[in-house]
Amino acid sequence: MEDLRIYEELLRLGREGLPAALATVVETAGSSPRKAGAKMLVRGDGSILGTIGGGRVEAEVIALARTAIGDGLPRTVPFTLTEEHGFVCGGRLLVYVEPLAAPPRLLVFGAGHVGKALAAAAVFAGFRVTVADERPGYASREQVPDAHEVIAGNPETVLASFPVDAGTYIAVATTDHNRDFAAVRAALRTPARYVGVVGSRRKAEILLRTLAEEGFPPEVVRRVVVPVGLPIGAETPAEIAVSIVAQLVRIRRGNDPTGLRDSSGGGGVTADGTTQAAPPRR
Repeated sequence: MEDLRIYEELLRLGREGLPAALATVVETAGSSPRKAGAKMLVRGDGSILGTIGGGRVEAEVIALARTAIGDGLPRTVPFTLTEEHGFVCGGRLLVYVEPLAAPPRLLVFGAGHVGKALAAAAVFAGFRVTVADERPGYASREQVPDAHEVIAGNPETVLASFPVDAGTYIAVATTDHNRDFAAVRAALRTPARYVGVVGSRRKAEILLRTLAEEGFPPEVVRRVVVPVGLPIGAETPAEIAVSIVAQLVRIRRGNDPTGLRDSSGGGGVTADGTTQAAPPRR
């Protein structure tokens, strides 16, 4: 019954995009408080469900599980059950700790054609996607059916409550420059891993110059990826979405040798608002 509760909690955490790790006793020798197969779920905040025997061993496994959640790497850890670990039985345990990381979060500002296509492509690639739009008619499940969550509100309001961390990706694809710039300003005040903006080279120049004139430090301005996406010659919203998601995956997997700014160049929007394909890099 305890295992069933653990599995149910794992499913709940997965649906909500919350990280966890599963610690399983895989081997025992001699006298030990729990036998092979005993499980303990460790949530991202350190709280647990189940037990592998208590004492110092359990405390150390909880700490290891939280480390595993952070780096995404499983580990197998042996223990000898001595007084140092709160036991006198002299047995041995081998514990396997498996991180069950939450999917990376993508926050998209703008529920128009590109935002809608981006939500669908990113969900397919394994991201947990939230789309925000300050236009009530667009911030709806009917407009963006593939997103996990749809929020109505301006960037400042949304980011005041959205759980942005160093693993969060933010893509800006609103309907006009002012909304785009407002979203970028708000995003740069967060620790987001990625802040990308759909736009033309001309728009990029204006945005970066404006941020510098407003006092954003150069190292902060350099966080902005604009134009966003890999240079695949994208034209349609779906193609632009593919170029953006490809860039996100490359960054997520640590395979971005040229750097964020150099890898940009997805489909953009020209100064007059028409969609264009980014020129191929040579």
